Amino acid sequence: MSRILTLTVNPVVDKSTTIPSLIPNQKLNCTEPIFYSGGGGINVSRAIKNLGGESTALYLSGGRTGNHLQELLSKDSIDQCIINLKDNTRENLSVYDTNSDLQYRFGLPGPFVQKHEWQNSLEQIQGLLNENDFLVASGKLTAGIPDNYYKLVGDIVKRKKAKFVVDTKGRALAPAITSEIYLFKPNLNELASLYNEQTLSTKSLEEATKKFMATHACEIMVISLGKRGALLVTSNLFQYIAAPIVDEKNTIGAGDSMLAGMLIKAQAGKNAKVMTEYGIACGAAATLKRGTKLCQLKDVELIFKWLRRNVKI
Repeated sequence: MSRILTLTVNPVVDKSTTIPSLIPNQKLNCTEPIFYSGGGGINVSRAIKNLGGESTALYLSGGRTGNHLQELLSKDSIDQCIINLKDNTRENLSVYDTNSDLQYRFGLPGPFVQKHEWQNSLEQIQGLLNENDFLVASGKLTAGIPDNYYKLVGDIVKRKKAKFVVDTKGRALAPAITSEIYLFKPNLNELASLYNEQTLSTKSLEEATKKFMATHACEIMVISLGKRGALLVTSNLFQYIAAPIVDEKNTIGAGDSMLAGMLIKAQAGKNAKVMTEYGIACGAAATLKRGTKLCQLKDVELIFKWLRRNVKI
């Protein structure tokens, strides 16, 4: 079976805690923090593990936080390939206010990656990747990494006759989509940004997707629409797939869980519609729990059953 490799150039150690109430200028007593490994590709690998699959998490990491990240992934029994950095891996903080039922998320900047470090990552990808493997470029870039980094990754994927999966934003997005892509998973705002728009109406969305598929080497595009589900687009298919209404408690990692679900079904040889439906089930399942536990298989299977057979959940 083809392998799944996830690439994360700006991973993170997520720290989560709760407080009774957010009050300014006071010392607040927090609960014991819970730590999770995070960052786009790493979240995808964690979600794949939750779904009973396997992947290799390839990531750039350094310092004491990087060591902690490695420990967390080892605890989750996730295969790792680490490109060592001089600078420290970043750490994020998530605080849940039990009084207001609100969550506050604090993101710190990532490390500076030197030229020889990101070049080393390309060499590692070249050595690891086999024909028909999936290489997932997920998450934003960090300082020091050039805008066209994912395009360079895509060139390697093409030479190795593997499958390139793109889920990024910001300055990395426009260069990345010039690659030959198997699966592209933007959200509505990310797709709009490619056309210098803030958002897209229903009519303009259809026009934008048709234009994209006509001008880019992309086999499958799945546009995440949040609570509304997703739009699946291929050369001969344009289909909205609705998401179920669930008791949403958290949105952290929903997109990464969605991508993990699609990859699990792609690896099993399922068609694009089944891939997307399972991905939507995984994204919805990720919202059922607080924190960053991502989707859980039991929840996913129940939601997927509803999507496929319209069984009440």
